[in-house]
Amino acid sequence: MNETEINKLQEKLNYSFANQALLMEALRHSSYANENKINGAISNERLEFLGDSVLGMTVANLIYNCYPDMPEGRMTRLRAELVCEKSLASLADKLGLGTYLQLGRGEEKSGGRVRPSILADALEAVLAAMYLDGGFEPVAWLVSQYLEPKETLRDIQNTDFKTALQEIVQEKAGQTLSYHITDECGPDHMKLFTVEVRLNGRYLGSGIGKSKKEAEQIAAKEALEELSK
Repeated sequence: MNETEINKLQEKLNYSFANQALLMEALRHSSYANENKINGAISNERLEFLGDSVLGMTVANLIYNCYPDMPEGRMTRLRAELVCEKSLASLADKLGLGTYLQLGRGEEKSGGRVRPSILADALEAVLAAMYLDGGFEPVAWLVSQYLEPKETLRDIQNTDFKTALQEIVQEKAGQTLSYHITDECGPDHMKLFTVEVRLNGRYLGSGIGKSKKEAEQIAAKEALEELSK
């Protein structure tokens, strides 16, 4: 990678490295290092290890400050969603990180520049390099600009209504949430289940689905709508 390319990446990261060797190491996949051992090439695996913890701490701090009233269980789930491979690969793609990677010939031919696992690992390595070179501040800035906790939280609530409902209920002690099958009809290959959800015995909502899980999700969604009134 030449000086022009290094500068372009640093602009995207909004950070200039005092030690550019750290950035180069962060972009060096193990497949490239293995093919260039004679030249002393070091892969990004150690930086990736450190970056996993740096990222986790940074995201935890972001969630803690953004949501002062969020219970621990929901914070944990939100952090897991924000630092999952899919989320990190998406951020790496936005930065165009794949363009700058050093890959071995096999990885290059098999599409390693767009492989989510490689992109996610490289991003963690780059964040570790930034941390070692400049501390938490540049990492925190990058994470706050690209990872979107509010949008992710909305996605979680819109796809897993049971968990969202459970988290709301757990915010107050002594609450008991329960699901009850009230009807089951149709032949074995086309059954329909009706499920009611109750809070401390009080009816909150119901749902009909092709499986118990589907019916429970629909019932939980109706209960969330009821609680939000």
